[in-house]
Amino acid sequence: MNILDRFIGYAKTYTESDENTGLAPSTPQQMYFAETLAEELKNIGMQDVTLSEYGYVMATLPANNGINKPVVGFIAHMDTSPDMSGKNVKPRIVTAYDGKDIVLNNELDIVLSPDEFPEMLHYVGQDLVVTDGTTLLGADDKAGIAAIVSGMEYLISHPEIKHGTIRIAFTPDEEIGQGADHFDVPAFGADFAYTIDGGEVGELEFETFNAAAASVVFHGRNVHPGSAYKKMHNSMRIATTFMSMLPRHDTPEHTQGYDGFYHLTDMVGEVELTQLHYIIRDFDRNRFEGRKREIEHCVNRINAEYGQGTAEIEIKDQYYNMREKIEPVMHIVELAKQAMKDCGIEPKVQPVRGGTDGARLSFMGLPTPNIFAGGLNFHGKYEFLPVPSLEKAMQVIVKIAELVTKN
Repeated sequence: MNILDRFIGYAKTYTESDENTGLAPSTPQQMYFAETLAEELKNIGMQDVTLSEYGYVMATLPANNGINKPVVGFIAHMDTSPDMSGKNVKPRIVTAYDGKDIVLNNELDIVLSPDEFPEMLHYVGQDLVVTDGTTLLGADDKAGIAAIVSGMEYLISHPEIKHGTIRIAFTPDEEIGQGADHFDVPAFGADFAYTIDGGEVGELEFETFNAAAASVVFHGRNVHPGSAYKKMHNSMRIATTFMSMLPRHDTPEHTQGYDGFYHLTDMVGEVELTQLHYIIRDFDRNRFEGRKREIEHCVNRINAEYGQGTAEIEIKDQYYNMREKIEPVMHIVELAKQAMKDCGIEPKVQPVRGGTDGARLSFMGLPTPNIFAGGLNFHGKYEFLPVPSLEKAMQVIVKIAELVTKN
């Protein structure tokens, strides 16, 4: 099967995750996809194919060069983001993109335009896979899965390409921050790995945010508004006072590069109770800890003004910048750079302004930088995937496998 057909088949498979179920995997559709992938891996000739009770698929391509070490791994996640529906995805191929607007949905007047997404112009003349404007596409991370499976199939059918032992894994629930929860690093048995979970061609990432989630609850007192003088405490108004205390421009829409931020992700309120949910992000560990202290200080200020217990906060660390775990083994980053250059790709080393399974896996003892899978505009209806980028991702996987025991 060619890589494009493989990706389109994956994209049509419903695998949206859900952080509210408390299950692992969080949704049954992910387990169905895992079962399908496990069977496909057996069919193409992979060995030691396993599927855990938590929905993790692992498999081995044995060495064909007489050298078992080092063992390299390739990892991608099966779930799609709950930010937008991943059900009934209808991928469409735009042949030889002409640089103009792409009408995704006539009826709903949804248009993918280079006026809003100028990066589209980098792909003039290429075939693009787009959505029908009602769902996301799922290139995050089904492009990564397609690249890995096709790369393994290529190596199996081309035994003249010598390589060491390769391990692959497909994980559930990455999009809800649980992709590494039940990942069995010892069973995986790789010395290092790469997540194939990035965006544009050439992206190579070994730095992530330090990340935490904060839940802030404000307690009020409801009294009839006609007799509320000096009696009512409106928790929603108190919450807006709290929000104004945080740095105004330390938000995602005002930051880039190595800037950190506070991001209000959800708010629910009425007079007696208001809840705010934030994510806190920073690349620098000291600044990260400072941000957590700052938001706690704002809670203390609220309590000083409105009374102790008015505001309560719970902060949970989610993951840390994997750079500190990658720096001692920077040769694996250099290996990926060399593989890209050998494939005619200029590496673009940049930080991940988000999370990746690789961050947690690196702290679990498996150093795991991130490599591009080729898609753009993830998690929404404007997502698209240039077909040559997908093919390049597969080529880089094959080249890494070839280079591992040569370096």
